[in-house]
Amino acid sequence: MYAIVRAGATQQKVAVGDVIEIDQVSTAVGESLSLPVVMVVDGEKVTSTGLDKAAVTAEVLGGTKGPKIIIQKYKNKTGYKKRMGHRQKYTQVKVLDITV
Repeated sequence: MYAIVRAGATQQKVAVGDVIEIDQVSTAVGESLSLPVVMVVDGEKVTSTGLDKAAVTAEVLGGTKGPKIIIQKYKNKTGYKKRMGHRQKYTQVKVLDITV
């Protein structure tokens, strides 16, 4: 059994026991959170409508950071150059239960 959940602006496939990284949330380490379900697959049975009661509970393990992304801007013959960096913050969660 697995489920497709919405985590921020992305959707991820999860099963019980999976550890995934989602966009940073303000939930403390050790607490549980509920992720909204888009679709549930149980063997050959696929459920994508009427998932108001379906829930995926996960436990927050901690925070991580993604890779450093370097942005460079340059314009020829004007002396303009700019260098910026970005590093996305993520939260690691472990999926505990999928209920339908």
